[in-house]
Amino acid sequence: MSSASPVPWGDFSQDPRRPDSAGMRASDRDRDVVHGVLAEGFADGRLSRDEYDERSATASAAKTLGDLRPIIADLVPVTFTGPGHGLLGATADELDHQALRRWERQRTEAINGLLFIGVITWVIWAVSSGGHSFPWPIIPTLFVGLRVPQVLMNKKEIVARERERLERKQRKALEHDDGEPEPD
Repeated sequence: MSSASPVPWGDFSQDPRRPDSAGMRASDRDRDVVHGVLAEGFADGRLSRDEYDERSATASAAKTLGDLRPIIADLVPVTFTGPGHGLLGATADELDHQALRRWERQRTEAINGLLFIGVITWVIWAVSSGGHSFPWPIIPTLFVGLRVPQVLMNKKEIVARERERLERKQRKALEHDDGEPEPD
């Protein structure tokens, strides 16, 4: 087996599967990744000599990353399905994006929680006391509201922690990926 990775998407300068990267100009390194996958496919008997020659010429002439993807799409997994496989082929950029999305969800949940508790408790207080008693809703509103600045001020730490968690999960999925489904 050659040095080409079985799932080469992370070896490209940008992931050619992503629509925002597909139009970018391909580098020599990007073409070398494709040539490595083709060489491995030829060595494994998945490509005939003619197919290898034709695809190699196409890869050498490719202008954009999007031109490279279809050349190897039937030789390596393009996407993964099933438990744990969503991270198996994820690139560093994709892991960063997933970690950022986690922080954004936490931020949204914190704000929505504050609004929900605030509205409910203040409405109950206004209806039950007519606004003439101690404004007790301030206590649960402040308590729940503390989560908002905590999430906003700790963005870097939350994203870094989530990135580490995703990397551990990805390593575990790679260790257990032997081509057979995992037992339930």
